[in-house]
Amino acid sequence: MSDRDDELGNDGEFDENGDPIEVELTDEERAELGPDHPLADLSPFADGFEGTNIDDDSDFELEDSEYQSDAENVFEELLARVGEQAPQPRLEATRRAVELIGDPQRTYPVIHITGTNGKTSTSRITESILRAYGLRTGLMTSPHLVRVNERIVIDGRPISNRALAENWADIRPFLLMVDAELLAKGEEALTYFEALTVLAFASFAEAPVDVAILEVGMGGEWDSTNVADGQVAVFSPIALDHTHRLGSTISEIARTKAGIIKPAAAIVSALQTADAQIELERAADLTESTIGVEGDAFELVSSDVAVGGQLITVRGIAGTYSDLFMPLFGEFQGHNAALAIAAVESFLGAGTQALVHDVLAEGLATVTSPGRLQVIGAEPTVIVDAAHNPHGAAALAAALKEYFTFDDIAFVIAVLDDKDAAGIVGALAPIANRFYVTTSESERAIAPEELVETVRTFTDETTDFDTFAEAIELARSWAGESDRRAVVVTGSITLVGEALAMAKAEGWKP
Repeated sequence: MSDRDDELGNDGEFDENGDPIEVELTDEERAELGPDHPLADLSPFADGFEGTNIDDDSDFELEDSEYQSDAENVFEELLARVGEQAPQPRLEATRRAVELIGDPQRTYPVIHITGTNGKTSTSRITESILRAYGLRTGLMTSPHLVRVNERIVIDGRPISNRALAENWADIRPFLLMVDAELLAKGEEALTYFEALTVLAFASFAEAPVDVAILEVGMGGEWDSTNVADGQVAVFSPIALDHTHRLGSTISEIARTKAGIIKPAAAIVSALQTADAQIELERAADLTESTIGVEGDAFELVSSDVAVGGQLITVRGIAGTYSDLFMPLFGEFQGHNAALAIAAVESFLGAGTQALVHDVLAEGLATVTSPGRLQVIGAEPTVIVDAAHNPHGAAALAAALKEYFTFDDIAFVIAVLDDKDAAGIVGALAPIANRFYVTTSESERAIAPEELVETVRTFTDETTDFDTFAEAIELARSWAGESDRRAVVVTGSITLVGEALAMAKAEGWKP
């Protein structure tokens, strides 16, 4: 609990020992308080209600700003741990931590999602459909774009600063206990992602939620989220990525990702390469799980461009659903939606009951996927997309051609040093008029002067800039010279986060 709570727990009155006297107020008494009274802003928390998330009908946004420093302290403590790009291939540490706090991940059913591309969007679509069904949902995704709260979403909203801070305070002593045990054995203390995963599990239990949708951080078998047992295991397309951690072949990577499959689980998978498919089928046999693969058990029947998104028809595992509007661009998002629908069918009715069309339509119509083909600026148009490998870049290029009618496109790009920069640029170059090469805030970002040399193997229409601010300023100026020009910021999730923050601060979009 923060100092702010201590200050507002009494009315400035103290007993004979100098201790504060706690004041109990009814709603009516609190309503009579003036706006400047120190107890007035506690109204959302009357009767002990803590408020897990911001509520449009209360002043939780004020409360959230009051706890900003507390949330920032949580983030600083997470950052002090070993970073996400150096994960420990272990489950014992996370398992020990959740065991000490009562195994919160066992208090709700889990849908577990892994893959290389599309897993975040698939997670968000799955969550939105389940929420439309009236379930209270927990969603864990990574990485975040602007603030860490985005990674722990409860009932469709990022966790509030207050809940984040208070849940962290509850689990922190146990995390420190595990740290001490690990260090005594000569092992690394809990990492950033291990601690964050424990925090997410505890937050979902505290909410509480009816179902948790967990996106794997990296791989699957030894990812911290794998201490939870998913009733449904979901696989988005598997491609080469994080090869230094997961393996140098599709087979090796698929084998690691298949580690999320638990005994008698329901498996749903996007269309995979033959090598990946073999590994998933082998894991299904070993765990006596069922498996449904896109193209056989379900499929995207059609995807048509619509204003603000697309209309899709999906043949699911248990039914066919026609003319569903989804406010996301790109046929790949249609495939993600088909995968999410199959996952929900498997969860709600074991794949035997069709979903209610109107409820499904509501879930898809209200879905969001920040940082994925998201328009963040107008006059000129600025789009961000978190494509950070060749597969994602190819999907971005295809979607830009299909869903937009720009005459000219400039890419503002930064790439991290463990990514295939040539593959990313090569996928974008055929539709690019120019590249503005820069760097992101990540310490692992390739230096602009190095990345620009890679870009020049594809085109001479490129310039490098030391900062994103410089690059985006000139790119927007160029795009503003014509109504049919656009700027696309991509190549790095960190860069996309910077663009989102700048767009909000400078009001790029009315």
